[in-house]
Amino acid sequence: MQVTETLSEGLKRELKVVVPAKDMESQMNEKLADAKDKVRINGFRPGKVPVSHLKKVYGRSIMADLVNETIQKKPTEILSERGEKAATTPEISMTEDEKEAEAILAGNADFEFTMAYEVIPAFEVSDISKIKITREVVDVPDAEIEEQVIRVAESARSFETKKGKAADGDKVTIDYLGKLDGEPFDGGADQDADLVIGSNRFIPGFEEQLVGLKAGDEKVITVTFPAEYQAAHLAGKEATFDITVKEVAAPGELEINDELAKKLGVESADKLREIVRGQIESQYGQMTRQKLKRQILDALDAGHQFESPSKLVDAEFENIWRQINQELTDNGKTFEDEGTTEEAAREDYRKLAERRVRLGLVLSRIGEQAGVEVSDDELNRALYNQVRQFPGQEQQIYEYFQKTPGAVASLRAPIFEEKTIDHMLTVLDVTDKKVSKEELMAEEEDELAAVKDDKPAKKKAAPKKKAAAKDDAAE
Repeated sequence: MQVTETLSEGLKRELKVVVPAKDMESQMNEKLADAKDKVRINGFRPGKVPVSHLKKVYGRSIMADLVNETIQKKPTEILSERGEKAATTPEISMTEDEKEAEAILAGNADFEFTMAYEVIPAFEVSDISKIKITREVVDVPDAEIEEQVIRVAESARSFETKKGKAADGDKVTIDYLGKLDGEPFDGGADQDADLVIGSNRFIPGFEEQLVGLKAGDEKVITVTFPAEYQAAHLAGKEATFDITVKEVAAPGELEINDELAKKLGVESADKLREIVRGQIESQYGQMTRQKLKRQILDALDAGHQFESPSKLVDAEFENIWRQINQELTDNGKTFEDEGTTEEAAREDYRKLAERRVRLGLVLSRIGEQAGVEVSDDELNRALYNQVRQFPGQEQQIYEYFQKTPGAVASLRAPIFEEKTIDHMLTVLDVTDKKVSKEELMAEEEDELAAVKDDKPAKKKAAPKKKAAAKDDAAE
């Protein structure tokens, strides 16, 4: 086999591979000899079929199999011999001329093909022990625990039907019908809906207008949907709701004790507080880790500048671009609404894709050097979590992952990355800093903005709140 490099430009490589006809024929003869004692052909005793006859009957199909085996196995061997690692599966090209193909299958011509690929760039990982990051830590005060316990306990609060007008804190049972310009709109109606006035479950201005109503009352209220409302056709629009009050109930006393805890499925009030504390600390812990990871990625980005394989960048960009356009479509917006143009957005998201690919390569190298591995149990748990998202389609999802190697890699990659981050946190220079809840929860500038600014992330305003006529997230 002869391998000739025909292109070496940046990370791009192209090789011409020639497998002599005599080598192909030799491999074919080995397979024919192996098949001699196994095939059954009318007119010949077992094991007595002449190789020349076998070649006449099976030679072409065996040669076709050899061609396929060659283009499946040889690229890996060639890369190994060259000490290279391809960023993606090499693209294989061979003759499309029918006569040339027939000559190869007949064993009368050398088998030639080209393989084009990009190599993983050579780079040195900087000394990560010199990276300094700050871990923001919040001490959860008992008052916050108690406040959250009360919120949780609200679900177990009893209400008693009362006569008279609804007040703040009362539960009202209502039918409502929302209208835009006098016409009902989808998702704007419900019957026997329970709403505690002051819970802020509904859009601003809705609950306040129920104060003073009593069972049997009917009223038309007017509200304005938030400008950032998730349904674009309702955002910023004024709407009316036809309200019918069916019942008003006053809240009973709420005392945090063992009896109430048992109503919530917990053995005691102390256990309830312990669970709530764990949930709050976990929430803060996730935010702390998110900010730590962002600092790490920014530091790695600043310390590792090299060319990334274009095909990986293309794939990452297409993934990002598809998501961005889907979000714009879902929100009924355009790039101009976001203060940019499609051309400028393409350029920015291309830079973002390049950053992500480059950081992925750096994290991969760090993880490999640290011996980070993803176990079968971890992959199985990730697969199970994926399957749970598609009730009724479990078997199809399992089969998809079994037949799609790339899908399995998509499960492995985030696990490997998080374990690599865990390893780095044992090596980096980490300083703990006590902060308030507000400081910790303040959102950072998004990744794209950091790329555009070409500097570490800054803090930004809180993200637009997704509301609904009934705010399911808040509920």
